[in-house]
Amino acid sequence: MGSVSIDLSLANIWQSWQKFRRGKRKSKELEHFQYYVEENLRTLHDELNGGIYRHGGYRKFIVHDNKRREVAVASIRDRVVHRLAYEYLVLVYDKMFIYDAWSCRKKKGLVDAIERTQSFLGRFPCCFVWRSDIKKFFDHVDHEVLTDILRFRVADPQALYLLTEIIRSHSVITGKIGSARKKGIPIGNLTSQIFANIYLHEFDRFMKHDIKPLAYARYGDDFVVLSDTTNLLFRIKEEATAFLKERLRLEINAKHDRIVKARQGLKFLGMEIFPKGRRLNKRNWQRVTSRLQLTNISSYSGLVEKHSTKKRMKEFDWIALEKLNGMI
Repeated sequence: MGSVSIDLSLANIWQSWQKFRRGKRKSKELEHFQYYVEENLRTLHDELNGGIYRHGGYRKFIVHDNKRREVAVASIRDRVVHRLAYEYLVLVYDKMFIYDAWSCRKKKGLVDAIERTQSFLGRFPCCFVWRSDIKKFFDHVDHEVLTDILRFRVADPQALYLLTEIIRSHSVITGKIGSARKKGIPIGNLTSQIFANIYLHEFDRFMKHDIKPLAYARYGDDFVVLSDTTNLLFRIKEEATAFLKERLRLEINAKHDRIVKARQGLKFLGMEIFPKGRRLNKRNWQRVTSRLQLTNISSYSGLVEKHSTKKRMKEFDWIALEKLNGMI
């Protein structure tokens, strides 16, 4: 049971505000909140410490990035609270996460997860890989299960009250109306990133300490498992699928579920990964070349240079890229 108390002081709320606004684009909502920032933060401080804070609603919109997603965006006031809660949860949980949980953690990320996966294939080229992900993960995070997991580590009543308020602020209908359990955490929330790692840490521990495969790594709700034989891997898959369903009320996404030979490589995290190399898959290459903007040009240039074949590097319009890069 954890003993860390959440810091709801005005100084920490101010620090959460400073971290929140860093790098944010100007908007009318942001300018209005900032104009009355001292009053807004003092009110928030009083509500949080008085136990009367209530999370507001969400502004929702649809994005089509590879697939249709609903993004829910909270008010600035609530997002300051998200930042405060996020920093608290990182303090309590991050040191407990397994090494091979790669998403939304300091000094870890997408490229690191890709490189780690390639190192697994290089070390075990004669083995087999199960690559999969969770079906509509964010929509199926069970509120009761998540709250129970949090209670095991979070003993502070103020922290539990605040975290529960954030969890209850959003839900989606995943079953019959009237009979469905409360489920879903919004993709747009900062807290959803750490909630996802906390929720799937149960699965990580099960895989590493109970199943004990040759190798295992997870990024978000995508994961890879390596084993010596297909028979053993199918057995691992059966046990892992049962654990996800019974413990976490989640399902494997059959559309992305594959078992392949390590030496043949696999598609994972938008890449084609092999024991001795990797490259952007065709769909992501097309997305890179068709969606270049002034705001993301540097990120895309790094992605292209790090993960493309020589042929595709020659196809890319590097002169145009350099001209754009000089404009920002």
